[in-house]
Amino acid sequence: MTYLSPSQIRSLAETSTTAAAYLDACDNGARFVQLDPAYYQACARLLTTIFTVVDAAETFPDLLSRSPAARNAAESQEMEHHIRISRTGYYPQLAAILARASV
Repeated sequence: MTYLSPSQIRSLAETSTTAAAYLDACDNGARFVQLDPAYYQACARLLTTIFTVVDAAETFPDLLSRSPAARNAAESQEMEHHIRISRTGYYPQLAAILARASV
């Protein structure tokens, strides 16, 4: 388990807030933001990566309450975690499809 210092947590909070703000602005069609698909993808990937390092619900509850993009990323990470733990238990249909595909 990796432990992060308070300054590292603050840095991740700032970075995730910035990434989530860009994603939310693009998703909401903000006029002051020009959509750059590569940057959009990079922000989404960065947010997801940050949420693999920290528990988003525990570490960034304010961000999750304000940002739909952050909530989506956190929910995606949670689903991925459940899938990794037990595909059969949580997603039996997915487990069956993956079993068929691997043959």
